[in-house]
Amino acid sequence: MNEPATPNQASVPAALSSGDTVAVVAPCGPPDPVRLARGVRVLRDLGLKVVTGAHVLERDRYLAGSDAGRAADLQDAWCDPAVAAVLCARGGYGATRILDLIDWDAMRAAGPKILAGSSDVTALHRAFDVELGVVTWFGPMPACATISDPDGPEPRTFTHFTAALFGDAPPVTGDRVIVAGAVEAPITGGNLSLLAALCGTPYQLDARGRIVLLEDVCEAPYRIDRMLTQLLQAGALDGAAGFALGSWVECDDPYPVLEERLGPLGVPVIGGLPVGHGTPQFTLPMGALGVIDAESCSLTWSIRNREGAG
Repeated sequence: MNEPATPNQASVPAALSSGDTVAVVAPCGPPDPVRLARGVRVLRDLGLKVVTGAHVLERDRYLAGSDAGRAADLQDAWCDPAVAAVLCARGGYGATRILDLIDWDAMRAAGPKILAGSSDVTALHRAFDVELGVVTWFGPMPACATISDPDGPEPRTFTHFTAALFGDAPPVTGDRVIVAGAVEAPITGGNLSLLAALCGTPYQLDARGRIVLLEDVCEAPYRIDRMLTQLLQAGALDGAAGFALGSWVECDDPYPVLEERLGPLGVPVIGGLPVGHGTPQFTLPMGALGVIDAESCSLTWSIRNREGAG
């Protein structure tokens, strides 16, 4: 197994227990009120107490209300000692706009707790890594289809999601090996479009000694090529320990481009993991120590310091 120098593992929030309070906030795009209500019911059926941000149903064009309101909801939830987890209602666009409005000193003082979300929430995963050094969860969101469809949550997605929040979720397995090998390193990354958009900011991807998750939706291969080239030329992928490629829904066939741009880096690359925008949509702990095993085409992880975990 390759063993590059890796960053220290992020601090790990306690797993949820029945009766805990979770806050649902909308730091990005505006959630559909009906889907949001369904998602809240699903969470309550798990035995959780659910509160929602004061601005969660506001709308400003393509945003869930003003930047100040969205930032305040996120910060208020994180800093509330009664709240055990902060769940983002949906992605869309807008998380990058609030990063400069958050009082990171106050967030650090509040200590670690669960943050969960994906897609545009990638910006928060990166910021929480840089500013707070805390493990966060990249996975489904309460007002999105895999949780809030009229027929109920997608079963495989929901089983994996609840296992992640309440304990330890099982490994995620893909269906293709681009570069063979095995490596152990912390997990980072997320949505490719957001990682490209963060280039040149304080929250730019730093792949050194890390396994990088990449996924996207509705992006043609030439745009995927452009974004990967941007990350490569910005040095954001320098020293990556490996790559775990998630879903590429409505992206035609991105794998020739992914292989061309990532293969020459000479580190393990596996693909077809059900993480991102597809169905099922599994959950990964960003910042936790992950292991790519190309032989089984799997990504597993170890969450140290977590209550009940080794």
